[in-house]
Amino acid sequence: MATSQLFEALQALAHEKRIDEFYLIDRLETALASTYKRTLKLDYEASVVINRETGEIYVFEMVPVGDPDPETGEYESYEEHDVTPPDVSRIAAQKAKAVIKSIVRDAGKQAIYDEFHDRVGEIVQGTVLQSTRDFTIINIRDGVEAELPHFNTERYPNERNEVPYNERYGHNQRLKVLIIDVRDPLDESNKRFEQSRPSIVVSRSHPGLIRGLFEMEVPEIYDGLVEIKSVARDPGSRSKISVASNEYNLDPVGACVGPKGSRVRMVVEELHNERVDVIQYDENPVKFIENALSPAKIQSVDLDEETKTATVFVSDDQLSLAIGREGQNVRLAATLTGWRIDIKSTSFTGEEEAGVDGEEIIEDVDETCAYVNEQGVRCRNHARPGSKYCGIHADSE
Repeated sequence: MATSQLFEALQALAHEKRIDEFYLIDRLETALASTYKRTLKLDYEASVVINRETGEIYVFEMVPVGDPDPETGEYESYEEHDVTPPDVSRIAAQKAKAVIKSIVRDAGKQAIYDEFHDRVGEIVQGTVLQSTRDFTIINIRDGVEAELPHFNTERYPNERNEVPYNERYGHNQRLKVLIIDVRDPLDESNKRFEQSRPSIVVSRSHPGLIRGLFEMEVPEIYDGLVEIKSVARDPGSRSKISVASNEYNLDPVGACVGPKGSRVRMVVEELHNERVDVIQYDENPVKFIENALSPAKIQSVDLDEETKTATVFVSDDQLSLAIGREGQNVRLAATLTGWRIDIKSTSFTGEEEAGVDGEEIIEDVDETCAYVNEQGVRCRNHARPGSKYCGIHADSE
């Protein structure tokens, strides 16, 4: 291909793909410089200049002049030695194809980034295209794909796992997903995702997905009459959501549950039968903590404002219910309320239920360590003299 023909083809392609002509030429010059240095086996860096009027291509070897800077090792001036090969247009034509493909791909990724980077936190619906061991590709709309990662984070600590443990996806399955990230194609750290992975990253395990699903199903939330205060989630198993009413005489829990549970049922079905508890928010932290620990019945709550710790007393028959399986209920309640919650049974503390006259009867507290781990299991060691904790958990004071 003659040089003039190549230049005309570049101009026509730039117009067809709506790419700036001079930007295309600049990219081609940069790409050709590294190609000619390797092809011509030059000792120094190459520079390529394409005449913007005639399309003529010139290749120069940039030979340094003088001594390098002692600190940086760089030269201040160079001499241009013309090393233009006779078949310059043939090599340029081959390289132009790769450069144009790269520019078109980058332009497409940039367009996706411009459209979606402001939509992080939004729920979109898509169709499963394919699944690999590490991620699932979801088609959001024509020409736009998203990645739903489910990497083994022990093997790949820098990757994500955004899929609940109980979910598996089939081809053409429709899913609602939450956009959690949009990779910037101009960010050099994202280059490793360029070829095989989409720019948009979505999640099925993020707490924001539940928030968004309720906003879609409950008109009162969309209209601002009911407010979602906080969300705690154990993906695939159980979640708690606290809600408050901004309208007098409007029951926020009833609004979210819906007639015969229809609204919350839609959310549960979308989450593949994940259990969802809707909790009444309360400005009083004691009442809020009691609500968050439902369905357990709480006897009393003591608050330590300095450590943000709530000590909750329950009867023996409510202890396992308050803690939940593997400590799930108390863990979710702590996340929902923002308080560290210690569950104590009255049989351990010596506290009894209120008497007939309404006064609590407190017996001597035993010497068992007061520490309860994240699974809700209490330490069996004896407390140190003058302390509620044993020597191992003395830092919990």
